[in-house]
Amino acid sequence: MTKVLTRREALRAGLAGAAGLWFANRLGSRLHAAAPSGRAKAVVQIWMWGGPSHLDTFDPKPDAGYDYCGPLSRAIPTNVSGIQIGELLPLLAQQADKFSIIRGMTHGINAHETAAYAVQTGRAPGERLVYPGVGGIVSLLRGYGAGYSGLVPPYVVLTELQGRFSESGFLGPRHAPFATGGDPAQTPFAVQGVITPGITDERQRSRRDLLRTLNTLGGVIQGNASFEAFVKAEDQAYELILGESGKVFDLTQETDGMRERYGRNTFGQSCLVARRLVERGVPYVTINYRGWDTHKQHFQVMRQQLPQLDKGFAALLQDLSERGLLDSTIVWWGGEFGRTPRIQWEAPWNGGRGHWGSAFSTVLAGGGFTGGHVVGASDAHGEEVKERPVSPADVVSSIFEQMGFGLEMKLPNPDGLDITLAPPPPAGIPTAGRLKEIM
Repeated sequence: MTKVLTRREALRAGLAGAAGLWFANRLGSRLHAAAPSGRAKAVVQIWMWGGPSHLDTFDPKPDAGYDYCGPLSRAIPTNVSGIQIGELLPLLAQQADKFSIIRGMTHGINAHETAAYAVQTGRAPGERLVYPGVGGIVSLLRGYGAGYSGLVPPYVVLTELQGRFSESGFLGPRHAPFATGGDPAQTPFAVQGVITPGITDERQRSRRDLLRTLNTLGGVIQGNASFEAFVKAEDQAYELILGESGKVFDLTQETDGMRERYGRNTFGQSCLVARRLVERGVPYVTINYRGWDTHKQHFQVMRQQLPQLDKGFAALLQDLSERGLLDSTIVWWGGEFGRTPRIQWEAPWNGGRGHWGSAFSTVLAGGGFTGGHVVGASDAHGEEVKERPVSPADVVSSIFEQMGFGLEMKLPNPDGLDITLAPPPPAGIPTAGRLKEIM
């Protein structure tokens, strides 16, 4: 028999779901250790979903010939002598003193799911447990129960989850990211559970008042710990919707000049939201930037996407620096792999680039990482690493060290295994370990 919900039950259930989404972690989280201290207090991860071409971005090969460069055959100088990057990144070229390029990245994996897992966890795919990504670890060690008390969750993804694996891994949903949904380039930015287009604050207050008038149960079970926790979650949910905390997503508070500086597109405005989140103490923000899996029409896509990347990324670095936040904020750019250096001119690709895990690039800035350096090198065609191989484990461990996390600390896990925070060195890749050259 189908049960019909009363209006009271529907309102209660609806708000319970919203409150649970936002605050279950907050009320239930406990971490016996104090939050670690380190130079870096936050991370902004620019995740290049699909895998960006290293030759067209941060490892150009202008002498490799048309079959490798295609129409993007120029490298441009940066404000750091001796460092050149792709010709469609002129604004980033003027910020090169703020970031370092890791050109020796390698893991040899050419499948999206397993490569994304390796890059974001630093672990080899296929092991017994699904490990958490860096965001999940930061949520554990810098989130609720570890000194963070904000109403906005400590791990935010703009705007869609990466979707390749569970970002929180064996740490569970308590340390999963909150995906905003919506589009920050639109007004309003319709953040899931916080901002509903067409619903005014006055109407939200009326809904809250109605809910309270229907709450006859509260007077009967006063002192019940579970019910009081629910009421607290309800109050916090409405504080996020109606109070100052949710205003972090309101980009109308920024000047038109600032919004133009970042670029009036989804990526540019996501970078601006990320700055606002970090400014308010959120310790981990991922910008999931889709559109880089360019098997076909690669160069057409690059001419559209790279100027947006250039403007938003450069503005983020400069803005964080001007506000005194770059020293305490790691900006981590990259995807799951690079793309085939040799262009696939043949049908059906007709000028596309495929997946390439043998050599690719990552960029790190801020949070104690020194800018203006290049670590490692690929060969003349960008096909193999010829100098200073760097594995995902090296990058992840370097980020943890800059965050002040003890690399030998033990991670809680459901199987009770002896698991240290730092991923082990990868098998078959003779790397030099953490990125001491820029730390």
